[in-house]
Amino acid sequence: MRPIRTLVVDDEPLARTRLVKLLTGEPDIVVIGECRNGREALEMIRKYQPDLVFLDIQMPDMDGFHVLEKGMLKHKPFIIFVTAYDHYALKAFDVKATDYLLKPYDDERFQQALDYARTQILTKDQNQLHHRLIDLLEDFNQKKNSGVLTYLEVKDKGMNRRIRIDDILWVSAYGNYVELHLPEQRYLHRVTLQQLEEQLNPNIFFRIHRSIVVNKHYITGVKYLSNNQYQFSMSSGNKLLSSRSYKKTIGEFLIENKL
Repeated sequence: MRPIRTLVVDDEPLARTRLVKLLTGEPDIVVIGECRNGREALEMIRKYQPDLVFLDIQMPDMDGFHVLEKGMLKHKPFIIFVTAYDHYALKAFDVKATDYLLKPYDDERFQQALDYARTQILTKDQNQLHHRLIDLLEDFNQKKNSGVLTYLEVKDKGMNRRIRIDDILWVSAYGNYVELHLPEQRYLHRVTLQQLEEQLNPNIFFRIHRSIVVNKHYITGVKYLSNNQYQFSMSSGNKLLSSRSYKKTIGEFLIENKL
């Protein structure tokens, strides 16, 4: 059996090292090179025509999609995109990538992507590839180009952690950061509350205070205090106070939920 010639492209040294280490244990995989950026990737793809490429999307000089556009008109290896942002992963379907790994991924998810790529490379079955892409899209349960966040990458003790937007009870402003409140944890994320709110699903999140955006699904009660101010009880047991300037938004929520 001819070995699957594989190229690893990522601008983060640790990310490249991990991929190479995972691939080293595969007897039918030969890593023909590592690339630090899009230009190196483009050169290697043109020169060596690999069967499989693990391709980072966000790179400083040329992103993964530009690499595809410039270098693969004739030779099209199977691509497994590697990204920390799921809206980039969706775009991978437009260029018929084999699969994608959403950072931080575990060994099981890596193996799943590799096994599928291996099967497609051996069978050259484009119809199965098409159906697999559809399945992946459904797995992430996100409409293409919706612009609504489903995950956030945050730093936690020096490590990247991926959290689901649906798990956030409320978000509070913290200078140039926001504080994400989950049932048992809190995380700081470098973005303004206004910037984040614009990417949240307005059917789920709404603002009750200049500094607070809440998830409707975790509100267990609302109590009117006085002077158009309300107290929101959250499923975590916390109490959040609204400000008078958001009385219209809160009133619409109360009517909608018959509270």
